[in-house]
Amino acid sequence: MGNYLNIGNAGFESVRKGVYVDKTGMISIINSTLGTMDKLTCVSRPRRFGKSFAAKMLCAYYDKSCDSRALFEGLEISRDDSFEKYLNKYDVIYLDVTGFIFIAGHIKDTVRVMQEKVIKELRETYPDAREENNLPETLAAIHEMTGNKFIVIIDEWDALLREAKRDSKLLDEYILLLRGLFKNSGLTDKVIEGAYMTGILPIKKYGSQSAVSDFREYTMLTPRKLAKYVGFTEDEVKELCEKLDVDFEKMKAWYDGYTFSRLKSVYNPNSVMEAIKSEEFGSYWTRTETYESLKIYIDLDEDGLKEAIVQMIGGAHVKINVGSFQNDMTSIKSKDDVLTLLVHLGYLAYDSEENAVFIPNEEVRQEFLLAVTRGRHAEVARLVERSDSLLEATLCMDEEAVASAMEEAHKAGSAPIFYNNEQALRSIIRFAYISCVDEFLKIDELPSGHGYADVVFFPKKSSSMPLLLIELKWNKTEAGAISQIKKKDYPQGLKDYGGDILLVAINYDVKSHKHTCKIEKYVEGDK
Repeated sequence: MGNYLNIGNAGFESVRKGVYVDKTGMISIINSTLGTMDKLTCVSRPRRFGKSFAAKMLCAYYDKSCDSRALFEGLEISRDDSFEKYLNKYDVIYLDVTGFIFIAGHIKDTVRVMQEKVIKELRETYPDAREENNLPETLAAIHEMTGNKFIVIIDEWDALLREAKRDSKLLDEYILLLRGLFKNSGLTDKVIEGAYMTGILPIKKYGSQSAVSDFREYTMLTPRKLAKYVGFTEDEVKELCEKLDVDFEKMKAWYDGYTFSRLKSVYNPNSVMEAIKSEEFGSYWTRTETYESLKIYIDLDEDGLKEAIVQMIGGAHVKINVGSFQNDMTSIKSKDDVLTLLVHLGYLAYDSEENAVFIPNEEVRQEFLLAVTRGRHAEVARLVERSDSLLEATLCMDEEAVASAMEEAHKAGSAPIFYNNEQALRSIIRFAYISCVDEFLKIDELPSGHGYADVVFFPKKSSSMPLLLIELKWNKTEAGAISQIKKKDYPQGLKDYGGDILLVAINYDVKSHKHTCKIEKYVEGDK
C-alpha cells in the first residue's frame, strides 16, 4: 500500500469505528458508470459536507491491495448486484490536491511534485513498465504491459484554481495534466476505468477548465440522483436521534434546511455529528472558516444585495437567476452571482421549483447575523441590535415604539422599487423580530379560526413569554386589523396553547410611508 497508489482502507475503517450513517449506496451509482461514457464524475459540495469521507469509502471499495469485505458487510452496497463484481478489483490512484499543496513546499511546485510522487510509487509497483516522464504516459505504459485499468480519485480538485488563481503558468500546467488524464482520446478510454473528483465549486463554464468538461457534474444546484448523499436525510437523522437519545426537533432547527428537487430535507452532516459528539447544539461547520468568509461576500456593493440579505434573515425566500454565475469566486458581477456562490458554499439553500434562495437553518442564520453586525451595512447591524428592544416594546405594549421600529426596519430592508410591496413588509416584520427566535417558534399564515393569521410566534416550551399573533395591513388601519383578528376568531385556533396571547396589528400607509400599531391582550369571548 502506498500514499497515492492503492492507499488501502484505513481511512474508511476509521470512519466505520465511529457513529456511522450508511452512504455506501452511492457506490452502486459509481459502479454503473465504470467503463462507460459516463465514467467521469465530479461532485461539488461545501466544506465539511462529507466529500473526503466519500473519497475514502471509494478507495476502500475499489483498491485491489486490500480486502475490504468485512468493512462493507451489512451495509447497503453489500446487497447490490454489483458488489462482488468491483470489490477490491482495481489499482486506485488517490490525489488529495490540498495535501500536495502542503507537501510541495511552494504552491508553484505542486503539479511537479504530484506527478513525481505518484510516478515513483507506480514504478515501485510495476518496475518492468516502460519509464515515462509524466503521469498519463506512465499509466499508459503500465496498461500496455499488464492490461490493467485505473480508478482515479481526486479530492478537492479545484483547490489549485482557488489558491493560485492568478498563477496562469501553474494553472496551465495543472490543466494540461488533467487533459492528459481525462480528455485524451487515445489514453482515457484505454487506461481510466472511472474517475471521481470532489470540489467546492462546479466546473467553470469557459476557459482553460474545459479540460474537465467531459465530467458529469453533481452540484448544490443540481445534485440529481446523488441528492441523498449530499448530507444526511431526515430519516437518517431521526434514526440517529432515537438511537442516541438526542432531541430531534432541536437537531432539525439547527442543521436541516437544504432542499433539492428529489429530496426536500437535507441536514449538514458534519454539524449533526459534532452536536452528537459534544452533546450540545451550536455552530460547528461555520466555525471552520469563521464568519469572515461570509462577510466578504455580503459586504459587496451589488445592487439589491443588502435588501435580499435582510429579507432572508427575516425568513423570506428570494428569487434568483443562477444562470449568470461563472463558477468561480472572482467573476462576481451581480447580486445573483453572490447569492449563487453562497449556495455552493453552503451558506444558502436553493429551491429549484421556486428559483429562490433562503437561509437554511439556525446554524447559518447565526453566521449571517454575526456577519451583518460586523460588516459594512451599518443600518442593518443597528436593526439587529435593536431587535431586543422591539421585542421588549411589544411585550410592554408600547405601540408607538413598535411602529417606529417597524418604520426603521422597512426603510433599511427594502429598496425603493420594492418598498410598497406586501411581501417585503412581511419579510421586514420577520426580520425586525429576529430576537424572537431565541424563545419563539415562528409560523407564517397559520390556519386559525376562520382564516389565516399572518405571523404567529409560539413560545418555546422553556419560555414564559406570551404568544404573539401579528396581523399585517396595507393601506387600512391597525384598529381594523385587531377587529379582523377577533371577527375571524384567530385566537380560537390557538386555544390549546393555554397561555397569554398578545394581538399585534401593524398597518402600513403607502402614501405617507408611515406605520401604525395597536396591541391588545386577548380575552376569551371578546369580540
